Amino acid sequence: MKTPSSRSTQSVVLALFATGLIVLALSGYLAPLTRIVFAPFIAGQTWITTRYQVIQELITSPSDMTRLRQRNAELESQVSQLQAQIIDLQNQISEVEILSALLDFARAHPENKYLGATVISYDASPFMHYVVINRGSDQGVRRGMPVVTAQGLIGTITAVTAGAARIQLINDPGSHINVRLKPAGAEAVLSGSLTGDITLDNIPQDAAIQAGELVLTSGLGGDYPSNLLIGQVTGVHHLTYELFQSASVQPVADFSKLVIVLVITNFNPVDITPLIPTPAPS
Repeated sequence: MKTPSSRSTQSVVLALFATGLIVLALSGYLAPLTRIVFAPFIAGQTWITTRYQVIQELITSPSDMTRLRQRNAELESQVSQLQAQIIDLQNQISEVEILSALLDFARAHPENKYLGATVISYDASPFMHYVVINRGSDQGVRRGMPVVTAQGLIGTITAVTAGAARIQLINDPGSHINVRLKPAGAEAVLSGSLTGDITLDNIPQDAAIQAGELVLTSGLGGDYPSNLLIGQVTGVHHLTYELFQSASVQPVADFSKLVIVLVITNFNPVDITPLIPTPAPS
């Protein structure tokens, strides 16, 4: 049986031993021994943790993939909606710009009365050049009324129903317009073609015209009011042995991008055909 003095001695020895271990550990002398002792435990814990993570991923991956697919579908839907909104806003901005330009044109030509119309169809024939608008006889549209954009003349009304009308464009092969060149002052006839090109014919040989001349309606013939801008001369064809000069014209309006147009409703074309004498039969 141990005496109290022996127990005290053991306690002191253990305390000194523990203190020594603490001092050695704090000094770093036991680090190699600690690594050797705990290395198997650390390796085992690492192996167990790695296997646990693999098993956890196998269990949770299907549900995670499902959530990711759902989230991806939601984001794609949101992107599509935003793209549609952007396109709609761009169209609204374009329409506002067109309407503003048309308003400026109307203010610059207060002598005319205008009816706004939207283009709802383009020609499907390779031999004709026309568009259809959503205004017709119910809104006061009649055959022969000129049609303009903010840039200038694009054509005339040639067919009308109650709620729609057809515009023969100035580049149609059946279109012929009496025009005047500015500043040269020469008169000519502007004609369309199957290809959509616009040319000037019957220009007097002595007229000094050049590229850049403005082409405006002359009012002769009674089909159009005067001084409506059509385009500019881009090239002159002059041969001394011919009776007249000819020229190519670049129209001011882009016929492939017509959206909103103005119908001049207070112009009544004059039919002068009965007044033109017919040649006597030979």
